[in-house]
Amino acid sequence: MADSLEDIDRRTHLHPFTSIAEHAAGGPLVMREGRGIRLKDVRGREYLDAMAGLWCVNVGYGREELVAAIAAQARQLAYYHSFFSMTTEPAVRLADRLLRLSPWPMSRVFFGLSGSDANDTQFKLVWLYQGLRGKPAKRKIIARHRGYHGVTVASASASGLPLVHARMGLPIPGFVHVRAPHAYRECEPGIDEAQFASQLAAELDETIRREGPDTVGAFIAEPVMGAGGVLVPPKAYFPAVQEVLRRHDVLFIADEVICGFGRLGRTFGGEVFGIEPDLVTLAKGLTSGYVPLSACLISPRVWAEIEEQAPDIGVFGHGFTYSAHPLAAAAALANLDVLERDRLFERARRIGAHLQERLRGELADKPWVGEVRGLGMIAAVELVADPSTRRPFDPALRVGVRVFRRMLADGIIVRALGDSIALCPPYVIEVSEVDEIVGALARAIDGIGAEIRAAQVSAAG
Repeated sequence: MADSLEDIDRRTHLHPFTSIAEHAAGGPLVMREGRGIRLKDVRGREYLDAMAGLWCVNVGYGREELVAAIAAQARQLAYYHSFFSMTTEPAVRLADRLLRLSPWPMSRVFFGLSGSDANDTQFKLVWLYQGLRGKPAKRKIIARHRGYHGVTVASASASGLPLVHARMGLPIPGFVHVRAPHAYRECEPGIDEAQFASQLAAELDETIRREGPDTVGAFIAEPVMGAGGVLVPPKAYFPAVQEVLRRHDVLFIADEVICGFGRLGRTFGGEVFGIEPDLVTLAKGLTSGYVPLSACLISPRVWAEIEEQAPDIGVFGHGFTYSAHPLAAAAALANLDVLERDRLFERARRIGAHLQERLRGELADKPWVGEVRGLGMIAAVELVADPSTRRPFDPALRVGVRVFRRMLADGIIVRALGDSIALCPPYVIEVSEVDEIVGALARAIDGIGAEIRAAQVSAAG
């Protein structure tokens, strides 16, 4: 008998962000097809994808417009590079469109393949810019604990998640972390969100002064922190942070990899929070995940310095074989067409409001729920042992993973971020499907809660 796909995978494939031991024992879930917000595996079982893949399939699966655009470009010109002043028509048109789409004045676009490589590019642009200004020591990057910016050496160093540092010798020197703007976990009793934002800005100011303003090149932040737990900052947070950055001549990199292209109901997440970035990182929703593509938007402030000294710079010594890949650019153009034609940003705002309302209405008062948080079409439910004291569960109980697995058994894909359950559905989801997800999550939390309660009674008896 021929080996199954699962057997072949177990002995050949090293999976990202996967328990090696558990995978060897249990094997993979192999998906075969997708339409709208639903997937089907090789065994014929159907799933509702409440995570849009990895925060990215914004227009849903099986979009014929994107498929046709990719196929047409592949027939005409499947590949050509962007080195040595070469390019292709889709890349030219996409760069122009992104600059016109940006709510902020931007001067140039650099294309890569992932959010990780894009953030690495941003750091190199920071170092180039500061060096050209005669300030080569301004190299340090300040990020936030629980932030996620990628897994390449530099982007993983900026990420504030121990998982991406453990046993890898990371972070490398030059990356500094400050507190996350998560009021539920970080705000002291009796302090309101405006005061909390002021505290965080003061701590950032203190950090820059301690490190030395002449050594700090940039600050990087997601508008809403994704993989760190879907953390929504106080409204006063980014205005206060930007005042500090301006005071110390520090660039702001807005990591819009998850929030960009409508996830918060606006074109970019930074619009919601009054962010005024010097550099913007895009990926995921740029193509809705159909083809890998990332983009760095470069502001006039940064570009002017580079352009002025271009004769001395000579060749810009950075780029990838697949930068501005024509298939990816064609996919992005078709994706943007769908987003605009079907008014999916507005839909994300409208359906997202229903998602937030239903989650809070159904789950906020459950005995194991500490916090329901989110904005637009992204949310998380944090599970705790005692909501009155915010005491977390013992990590050994793996409560989040258990809820994830129960949801998967119910045919719904969510994501466990520790003991927070994240939701990030495609924008094409219907109201009835939102209700289906929330109902299944309520049942899963009740079921796992009953298991824990029974185990506690058994242990006590």
